[in-house]
Amino acid sequence: MATAAPPASSAPEPVVFFDITLGGEPLGRIKMRLHSHTVPKTAENFRQFCTGETKNAVTGRPQGYKGSKFHRVIKDFMIQGGDFIHGDGTGSATIYGTKSFADENFDLKHDEPGLLSMANSGPNTNGSQFFIITAPQTAFLNGKHVVFGRVVEGMDVVRKIENVRTNREKPSLDVAIAQCGEM
Repeated sequence: MATAAPPASSAPEPVVFFDITLGGEPLGRIKMRLHSHTVPKTAENFRQFCTGETKNAVTGRPQGYKGSKFHRVIKDFMIQGGDFIHGDGTGSATIYGTKSFADENFDLKHDEPGLLSMANSGPNTNGSQFFIITAPQTAFLNGKHVVFGRVVEGMDVVRKIENVRTNREKPSLDVAIAQCGEM
């Protein structure tokens, strides 16, 4: 289990990326800066799932976002992904050897589109699932979900995902993370 120490506050915040496909066709790249100075544990969990450096404890294979899908899309609100266990929003994993970990803090607020936040099923249930805000104001999420990054490039790709046809919030065509990593 990788549990790297949080970066020193003078270190630059990591930038990670997703190369997205829609129905198997390239859609574009999303680059995200992770707020490792404010929420180091949450940012590191996401970063390692982007790089695939964390191994599954049973199989020994890399685990992470590569090949996973955005399983939930709500126009004018958010796009959600990160369930590389089941692909439907029920799976969770962490780099810390547990199914979930505690809310680190709520210092950063949900106050603009493009913010990266932890999806959860209640207090202290953070895992691999995340969402990207598409609405201009989502203050009702403050104190409930940990903001840990922001889109720095590719908001146009986020908007394309937001506008895919859905059936009960599930995209009709697969919106997949074909490749991901750290810049």
